[in-house]
Order: sequence, then C-alpha cells, then structure tokens
Amino acid sequence: MLLITSITAFYVIAVWLVFFKFRWLRFNIVWGILSFWVGVHLLIVFVIALRFFQPYSVDAHVIRSTIQIVPRLPEPTILTHVFVEPNTPVKKGERLYGFDQTIFSARVKEQEAALKEANQNVLILQADIEEAQQAIVRAKAQLDFGEVQKRRFEDLTKQGGAKQENLDRWIDEVISRAAAVKEAEANLTKAQSAYDSQIDGVNTKVIESQTRLDQAKYYLEQTTIYAPANGFIVNQQAQPGLVVGDRRIGAIAVFVTDATPYILASYHQEHLKLVRPGQPVEIALDLYPGQIFKGSVRTVWWATGQGQMKPSGGVPNFILPKLPGRFAVQIDFSDTEKYRLPAGAHGSVAIYTGEGKGFEVLRRIGIRIYSWANFILPLPI
Repeated sequence: MLLITSITAFYVIAVWLVFFKFRWLRFNIVWGILSFWVGVHLLIVFVIALRFFQPYSVDAHVIRSTIQIVPRLPEPTILTHVFVEPNTPVKKGERLYGFDQTIFSARVKEQEAALKEANQNVLILQADIEEAQQAIVRAKAQLDFGEVQKRRFEDLTKQGGAKQENLDRWIDEVISRAAAVKEAEANLTKAQSAYDSQIDGVNTKVIESQTRLDQAKYYLEQTTIYAPANGFIVNQQAQPGLVVGDRRIGAIAVFVTDATPYILASYHQEHLKLVRPGQPVEIALDLYPGQIFKGSVRTVWWATGQGQMKPSGGVPNFILPKLPGRFAVQIDFSDTEKYRLPAGAHGSVAIYTGEGKGFEVLRRIGIRIYSWANFILPLPI
C-alpha cells in the first residue's frame, strides 16, 4: 500500500513539475493521453488490491429462517378459526389456525369402539379355544363308546346273537365319530391360530385397531396448527372458510422464526480467492443509515444454479452463453439483539481477508460512505 501510494504520488508530482511548474515539456494531446494512460494503470493497482484483499458486495440481504405452514389433513376440511394476527409475535406452541373437527372427532370415537371390540374378540378367541378343547373331549368320548359298541356287535354277530345290519350301523357310526374328532381338532387349531396371531404378545387385530385409532387421533390433533417456534406470520391470507386437505397443495402461510438472522451476500467468483471462514466483516444496512455492523464469514456457498443439471431425456441446448455466476457468502452478525433485522433487508458487505492491510482503510472509508449516503439515497422523495 505504501509503495504504490508513493509511486502514484511521485508520478503526479512529476507530471505537475514537468508540464506545469517548470514547463520542461509542452503539454499537448499526445502527452495528455500518455500521462492519463500511465496514471490509470497505477490506479488499477488499487482496484485490484481492493477486489481481492477486501472483497465488497452491494448485493447483500438479511436472511431469516422460515417455516411453511402446511395443513396435514387427509381430506377437504374448512378453516374455522384464525388465532393469530399478521406481523404479531407469537410464542412456540401458541395456536395459529383451527379447522373443523366434526369428521375427525367422529372417527376417533369410531376407532375407540373398534379397539374395544378387538379387545373383546381376544376374549372370545380364548373362549373359542376352551370350547374347541371341550368339543374334542366329547368327540373322543363318543368315538371310544362307538368303538366299544362296534367290537361288541362284532362278537355278537359271530355268535349269532346280533344281526349284521346292527354291526354295519356301528361301523358307520365309528367312522362318523372319528370324523367328528378330526373336525373338533381342526376347530381348535383354527381358534388357536387366530389367538396366536400376535406381535410382541398383542393380537394383530388389536394392533390394527390401535393403529387406526392413533391415526385418527393424529389427524384430530392436526385440526389445530400451533406455532412451531417463536416468530410471526407475514402476509396473512388464510381466513375462515378456506378449504384445505387433499384438494389443496402447498402452504397456507409463511412463519418467520426468531432464529438468529444472517447475511447472504453475492460475490464475483474471482473475488473469493482469499476468503476464508472466520474473517472479519463490516455490514452497512440500508435500514440503518450511518451505522456499521460487525460480523464474520461463516462459509462460502460453493455452488450456483448454473452448475446444476436436472435429469431429463433431452440433450442440453446452450442457446446463449451464460454470464459467470456469483457465489453466495454466508455472514454472521456479531451483535443483533439491539436492532430489528427483517428478512430481506438490503445492504452492502466488506470482507477483510487480512491481506494487503494497507488498503483496508480505503474499503472502510468506502463502506461508510455507502452507509451515510443512505440518508439521502435514493433521491426520489
């Protein structure tokens, strides 16, 4: 800085002495152009130094976190209550919107009844198992009696004490009673399988009913939307009568949180060669003329939309050459508690990389001129 300033000052003095003080040479158009050409190149050194050592951006905006308020209801539902006023601070957990609960309350009651029925059916399944077990005992007893009668009539028939038709009747009866035993055993297996259909010891029908009840309660809870954080609603357009649900796509409001804001400033790519996280920053916001805010670089967003190509079935078609994209730099404020920093507030930012410290004074003067000029700019009044 000192060297280039000295050279520039020496050059200006030399031109003044040669052409105006002692008039050693006659100042004409040729010498004027030549002197100007040399002088401009000396001044370019200042421009280059400032661009790389103290990058500057006039495209900087305050960024605040926002949350899209999207109703999570499975079918068209009417908005009945709006509990919040626009631009009015609310605390996390306060009510924002209320929707008609008629259908969702009825479904909760319906699923509660279904859950009770499922629990009752478990008891019925237990009773079915006991009944099937008793049926097997009765069927086996009748089978045993039938087999005794069959053997008895076989002996009597051989001795001529009974007719063959009586024996045939008991043979058929044994076969029928054996089938009854198998049927009773099958009924027990069926009842046992229904009862044993469990997950972690809970009957699957009960789980299904409990799941549907939980879902019904979830949607009933979604009929009231609460503030997800401390903040406020902007552009309040949702009013009672609005229908939301599966026929509406997108948010009904934007919630601006009170989370710590930051600055996002865009820079030409070549100016970021020496920028690193943690470097000090000065910020001049149009909202506060004459004030300079302190901050630091958090990170550089090393990506732009020009570097993204979305999957498609077409070959890229570059009709016109694109201008070089800028990169965004995220900057944190050092102290924001005393000032209101609305989202989108515009300003300028100067980053001090620590290199070329002699040129910093020029950048500090420049950003302060910008800040004080905001008292009269823009000119239309």
